[in-house]
Order: sequence, then structure tokens, then C-alpha cells
Amino acid sequence: MDPVDHDSGASDRDPAGSDARGHAENSRDERHAPAFIRLRAVIAAAHFHGLELDVRDFAAEPGEASPSPATLCRWLNEQGAVAKGMRLKWRYLIKMTNSPPIVLLFRDGSAALMINASADQGVVWLRDPLRGEGDLPVPVDELRLSQIWTGDALLIKRRRDQSEADAPINASWLAKMVLREKKSLRDIAIASMTLSILQIFPPLIVMQVIDRVVNNRSMATLVSITAIVLVLSFYEVLLSYGRRELTLVLTTRIDTRLSLHLFSRLLALPLEYFERQQAGNVIGRVMAIYKVRDFMTGKLMSTFLDMFTLVVILPFLFYLSSTLAWMTVAAAGLIGLLVVVFMGPISRIYQHVVRSEMERSSVMYETVAGIRTIKTLALEPSRKQEWDEKTADVVRWKLAAGRMSNWPATLSMPLDMFINRGIILVGAYLILTGSSTVGVGALVAFMMLGGRVASPLVGLAKLLEDLNEVRTSLGEAGSVLNQPTETKALTTGMRPRIKGALSFVDVNFSYPGSTGKALDDVNFEVPAGTMLGLVGRSGSGKSTITRLLQGVSRSYNGYLKLDGVDLREINLTHLRRSFGVVLQDNFLFRGTIRENITAGRPGLTIDDVVRAARLAGAEEFIERMPAGYETWIEEGSTNISGGQRQRLAIARAVICDPKLLILDEATSALDPESEALVNANLERIGEGRTMVIVSHRLSSLVNCDQILVMDRGRVMDIGPHEVLLERCAIYRTLWMQQNRHTAGKQGADRTGPAPLIAEGD
Repeated sequence: MDPVDHDSGASDRDPAGSDARGHAENSRDERHAPAFIRLRAVIAAAHFHGLELDVRDFAAEPGEASPSPATLCRWLNEQGAVAKGMRLKWRYLIKMTNSPPIVLLFRDGSAALMINASADQGVVWLRDPLRGEGDLPVPVDELRLSQIWTGDALLIKRRRDQSEADAPINASWLAKMVLREKKSLRDIAIASMTLSILQIFPPLIVMQVIDRVVNNRSMATLVSITAIVLVLSFYEVLLSYGRRELTLVLTTRIDTRLSLHLFSRLLALPLEYFERQQAGNVIGRVMAIYKVRDFMTGKLMSTFLDMFTLVVILPFLFYLSSTLAWMTVAAAGLIGLLVVVFMGPISRIYQHVVRSEMERSSVMYETVAGIRTIKTLALEPSRKQEWDEKTADVVRWKLAAGRMSNWPATLSMPLDMFINRGIILVGAYLILTGSSTVGVGALVAFMMLGGRVASPLVGLAKLLEDLNEVRTSLGEAGSVLNQPTETKALTTGMRPRIKGALSFVDVNFSYPGSTGKALDDVNFEVPAGTMLGLVGRSGSGKSTITRLLQGVSRSYNGYLKLDGVDLREINLTHLRRSFGVVLQDNFLFRGTIRENITAGRPGLTIDDVVRAARLAGAEEFIERMPAGYETWIEEGSTNISGGQRQRLAIARAVICDPKLLILDEATSALDPESEALVNANLERIGEGRTMVIVSHRLSSLVNCDQILVMDRGRVMDIGPHEVLLERCAIYRTLWMQQNRHTAGKQGADRTGPAPLIAEGD
């Protein structure tokens, strides 16, 4: 297959995101634009490794005339590849013989594929990405290449192992994320070790001041020691600043990577999961991982740094006095033992704390999301009562957790006091009884260092206590983020040229947890360009058909084919980009009307926006607004009517010129005038595309080429309106119920409705 000509066929998207009217693939100027050539080179290199990419999936960074190596790497990694940008010199490039295709980036924004090199001949072999694989490559020497090559190269391979993006969210995954910052960790470790060594000197200096300066009243020694203290203090301040800066950079990088990954993983979850879960509960569980982040970049990091102090100072304490050092270690060890003993009970209580907090957060989310309903129905008292109950649960479990944690803290307090106060009394006793050779200066130095040794030991013990909450939070976040994702379906699969022919062959589908079938042996077929209506009573399976078409559910039995290709074999991103969908209740983002219409296609022009608005019948009310297409839509679309919101959703669906358009009760929120306007435009909207229209209003489906009648998940009949009136009892019944005012006329024109209904299908 030619990697250059292999695309979705709907339209090609340039690096600025331009997808106007779906005719970009026929535009000679765009196909020869440097940025387009660069993307084609990347696609061709990925095709060599069995990865089929679509230009339309690429989202350019704002302000980039041509995609940078970093932008290309980001896109490739999202699509299931492993990509790395490198700056190479000629002497290294010439040695890369018999290697997979390498993308060389040129100064004009384009690129070429290097498919081989010859050190003996002093040339590399380049191929134009717009030409086929069968075309002969061109040999280029160092002089000619240096005139056009930036020195940047892109190396691509297929991801074969489980990557960080797909691995389960657990402690091991987080540890690997932290260990990726090896350079920063190394620098922090060196700075910490140096600071720990420097911290030995102040106690030593104090010991010398007491033993030599004070006892011998030596001014010269005091001056020398003062100079040493100033120099050491300067270096300690400098190193402390450097370590804090390095730690800040490390924690910021980890926080950024964690946030980006979590949001990507959340978006990769299938729609079915969100439909089964409470939104506030999902948010609460995901946000729990930030407690783990705070632990890793806070207490864990500080304890890790303090351990360097322990490693350096502890041997010196044993040098000063092994008896006092063992007492210090033993007291800190007992504190750690107390914490370990209480870890189990505290952990069980913390699980209740986390769950009760998530339930309370869910109430808050539902209240904010449904505030309009709460206000209109005066539900404030009931919501306040529920909030009070959830708050009481949180307080009760937090109080229980605090009381349980108070026990180890109280029991360890005497041991902590012994480390900070008792050691000096024991040391003084040993000096007075002559049981130790420790002097007064050495005892003071031991006290100064002993507190620094005890602190990380006690901190390490208390760290185990925090692990309970961290383990619980990580488990809650993992219960959401470790759900099966659509990543494979979004990044793999075929990308055929979509025309819109649909075929259902023995399709059966049941919703999770349901005993009955939502679709039962559904069979029908319509050619491309058909306007297909779906009708039936509530629960007959109409919306289920549209869900399967969108790839929301793929666990069906039978064959659902689009242009002869099974839907499960098609790349999910490509499939959804080829569709336009308008639902009964559409969500508009906070932003301008223009931004909402061009959502997902930010590079489209105002002409494209106006054309889509005109097709949807939205142009007339948009132009009446003070700011026109720049009118700001508030959160929840509170400043526009339901009908206006629906027409904007239709404009958003048709602007990308989809080959298959799904309208699921799309006109239900429209007033009669707006509905008549949209229905009048349906034939124009449907030109050159397949349309699937779900509607309870049969009058809006009269002009459909075919109408599919569903009942209890089965196909009862399919045909044009007039044919169904004659032979389908269910359709005729629905029609008569909605058109009683014309019953007399219909009774005069044809046999009465009662005998016809009695005949059945």
C-alpha cells in the first residue's frame, strides 16, 4: 500500500488544523505545503512499522507553521508508537545503514525519508514522502544535505511492550515515574550527601569551642574557628538553595506528568463506564491520587533526604559514644514499632474516611450540576439534609481516625522526650561516674547531632502511618483509572474511505447487567447516501442502533458493517471523526459560538462556520446577537434557548462534512418554526451523505428514503412512508396516534384504520 496515498478519504488536515469542507485531499497547494509533506513523511515511516495513521488525527500546536519534533513525538506516542527526536551530525547519520526509515526535518518545514546510507560512497538515500514506495530513492551527499537539513531527525518504532501509558496505576507505576528523573535524583542525592557532611562540622566546632577556646581562653583559636564557620555556612546556604531548587523542579515535573497522564487515561475510558458510574464519585476517586502525589513529593521526599543525614551522622555518633548512640537508635526503633502495631487499625478506618469524603464530594457535584432543578423545585432543604448526613459521616470517621492515631502519638511521646532530653542526663551521669570518656564538648556535640539522627528515624516510622492513607487513595484512584480503556481501538485498526453504506447482519446486543436483549437478530441494509429514519415505541432499540454505529458499545454479536467493513475493525478515532452526531440533549462548552461550532476543528474559517450555521438554520438567530459568532455562551448554555442550542449542535455536526450523520431526537427541543426550518434543510444537509434520524415525530420522517420500524429490539419492517402505512401495523398505529386530526380524511381515502391494524404486519 502506498503510504502517501493511504488516508481516510474524508479530508486531510493541514498542520494548522484546517479541514474545510473535506476537500483538502484534492487541493494541490495543500498537498505540496511543507508542513503537509512533513506529516506525510511521519505517516510513511510509521506505516513501515505497521502503524496506520491519519492526518486528521494530528492537532497542531498554536503558532507552529510546521510541526516541531516535540509536537510530532507527542502525536506519535499518542497513536501507539515510540518516537524520539534527535539532533544528529553527518558522521553519525552516515553510519546508520540498513536502518528503518528515518524522518529528516528540513529548514523549509518539510521533510524526507532516509531509507539507507553508505559510508563508502559518502551519501544517504532519501525518498520523497509524497511518492510511492516503489520510486527510486535519491542519493544526497553531505554538502547538499547540509544546505536543507536542520540536523533534526525523528526515529520511530512500534510500541510492543506495555508502556507507562497503559500500565496499571499502582505503587510500582508511580515509582517508575519518579525513577525516570534519574538525573535530578542524582543531583539531589549529591547535594544531600554534601549537606549531611557539612552538618557534622558545627557540632565539632562547638566541641572545640568548649574544650579549647573556653577552657584555654584562646582568642586566636576563636578567630580561626569563626572564619571556618563563615565559610562552611556560606557553602551550606548555597547547597541548601540548590537542593531546594532541584527538588522543586523534580516535583513539578512529576506533578505535570502525573496530571497529563491521568487526564489522558480518564478520556480513554469508554462511555459505557461513565454511564454506569456517578460523576461526582468518579471525580472524587481520581482526585484521590493527588494525595499520593503530595505524599511522594512531600513527606516521602523530605524523609528520603533526611536519610542521607542519618547515613552520614550515625557512624559519627557511635564514634563519640556508642552507649548513647545505641540508646538513641533503640528509642527511635520503639517509636517505629508502635507505629507498625497501629498501622492495621488505622488503615481500616482511613478507608472509611476516604469513601465518606468521596460520597460527600458527589453530593456537592450533583448539587452544582443540577442547581437549576434544585432551585426551580425548591429542593434546597432535601439537598441540605443529605449534605448534613454525608458531612456527619465524614466527621465521625475522621474523629475515629484521629483518636486511633492519637494512641501511637501519645505512647511514643515519652520515647521522643528521652531522645531530646534524657540522653543529655544519661551522658552527664556517665561523665560524673567516670563510666565514659565523653567530655563536656563531646556531650554537647552529641546532643546537637542526636536530634538530627532521631528526626529521620522518627520520620521514617511516622511515614509508615501515612502509607495507610496513601494505599487507600491509590486503590480508589486505581478502581477508576485501571478500567479497560479504548486506547487500542483509538490507535489501531483500519481507516477505510467512508461512504456510508450500512449493513446489520444478525446483530444481537444486551446492556451489561441486563437479562433481556436490547437488539434481537437485527437485519437490514441501506446503501450510501440513504436518509434512514428510525421509529418505534420507547425502549424498542432505536438509540441502541446509533450507539453501536458510534462505536460506544462493541460487545455485540453478529456483523455490523460500514461500507462492507466490520465496524470493530475500523479505527475508533477515524470512525468517530467520519460521523456527525446530534443528540437530544447536547452539551455546549463555555466559549464563543464560533468556538463551539468549530470544536475539534479549530482551524476552520469563518466561512465554514457560516455555511454550517446556515445549513442548521442557526444563522438567523446568531446574526441577531450583538456579538454575532463571537457571542459568549455561558456554562450550561443559560443565555440561549434550548432550540438555539440544538441548532448550534447540528451546525457543529455538519461543519466537518461527515459521510454519516446521526440525529437522535435532534429536533425534539425545537419549536415548530425552528423544527420546520431544520426539516426543510434536511434534504440539503443529507446531500452526499448517509443520514440516520431517530425521531418520535413521524411527520419529520415522511421524506426519508427508508424508515426502519423497531419493536422490542426487533426489526418489524423497513420501507418508505407510504409503503409502511399500508403494510406495517405498528407504524400505522403510531402515525394515527400523532395525526388524529386527519383521521376522518384518511378514513375517507382508504379502508378504515381498525381493520388495517387488526391485520398485523
